[in-house]
Amino acid sequence: MPEQAATHDDAALLIARTRSLAPGRVVCWALPDGPIAAAEARRRVTEQLSAWHLDELSMTTELLVSELVGNVVRHAKGPPRLRLLYGRTLICEVTDGSLTTQRIRRAAETDEGGRGLQLVAALSDRWGMRYTATGKCIWTEQALPAPSRPAVT
Repeated sequence: MPEQAATHDDAALLIARTRSLAPGRVVCWALPDGPIAAAEARRRVTEQLSAWHLDELSMTTELLVSELVGNVVRHAKGPPRLRLLYGRTLICEVTDGSLTTQRIRRAAETDEGGRGLQLVAALSDRWGMRYTATGKCIWTEQALPAPSRPAVT
């Protein structure tokens, strides 16, 4: 047996292919710090998705950003930032200045809150959190609508 095969090294090789998006496919906004932030986020999302001809995703994306920005206003340090990335999917990111980990909790029937991340998980194809140099980022991913096909006559 060769000496190299007998080693017990835990080394791994990671290969990643990165793709950059055209500048018109990424938008980012600083949102006001306070209750008006969620309304501002919804307005920005609706306008941008319309510009990208993704109106079909507006209602769901509005709900997602409303929940994520609302969580920042209620539980984290702001001001929040919102970023949309339009690539093979639609990615929505909300960042804040807090290092508190968000997690899904099971709200009781009588609780008035605590269901936001359950809603985020139900409405998005994938979601997650990552730490940044200044806080954290909660992201969601949604599939793009199927291209419309002309009617067959």
